[in-house]
Amino acid sequence: MPLGGKADPVVYLISDSLGETAEFVVKAVASQFNIPVQIRREPYLTDLLRLQKILDEAAGQNSLIAYTLVKPELRKAIREKAQVYNLPIVDVMGPMLEGFLQIMPVEPRLEPGLIRRMDGDYFSRIIAVEFAVKYDDGKDPRGMLLADVVLVGVSRTSKTPLSMYLAHKQIKTANLPLIPEVEPAREIYEVPKSKVIGLTIAPELLQKIRQERLSSLGLRNGSNYASIDRILQELDYAQRIMRSIGCRVFDVSNKAVEEVAGKILKFLKESDRS
Repeated sequence: MPLGGKADPVVYLISDSLGETAEFVVKAVASQFNIPVQIRREPYLTDLLRLQKILDEAAGQNSLIAYTLVKPELRKAIREKAQVYNLPIVDVMGPMLEGFLQIMPVEPRLEPGLIRRMDGDYFSRIIAVEFAVKYDDGKDPRGMLLADVVLVGVSRTSKTPLSMYLAHKQIKTANLPLIPEVEPAREIYEVPKSKVIGLTIAPELLQKIRQERLSSLGLRNGSNYASIDRILQELDYAQRIMRSIGCRVFDVSNKAVEEVAGKILKFLKESDRS
């Protein structure tokens, strides 16, 4: 029997989600006491009958109820029932929620588990961004087989900016430059054509973009890289490769990255349905 003659303390963590927030706080506080504490997590609480059973069990022990409930009706019920059982309770989220209500111009969504979904989205974006960096510019052709989408096109058709934009939408994107002198990696023909997007552009616009690129690097505009003959050759070659793949092709001429990405996302969504 611990000091004070009481039974070992038990903390019930009641949540309409996983209860991780309450568990973190409880463990932090429990560490301040040199006495073992049992922690019993009761996640995904949605009905009053189950709440009644938990409190029935807790009433016969040296218990504390800690809860993170966003639904007002559940929060009200736990306060009323705990009072009947004379159980100490701690509303882990409530006071902070009430504080936010003083400064927020909108009402809370009151949806359980939102923070977990937000964290999941965040980590999915990080994974997609790391993927885009790793498999940018055809660095490792094996990445094309793991990608949600593969972008192909000649140099300066926004492959990398599009890859990064799509990554922030949690789309794992690889891209492959098409160069007449270099045979495309065989993996591109193993990727389902519904996952390959070809990018093309007006020759005169591409010439201007490449000339500006050379100028920014301090190189002369007379380079073959920006010559119209070379550009026409590259675009013709790229078109032949795209036809052999059978992929969808988007023209990026005078279009913002967001606009092209929106079309790609729409195409991917429609492909998933079919």
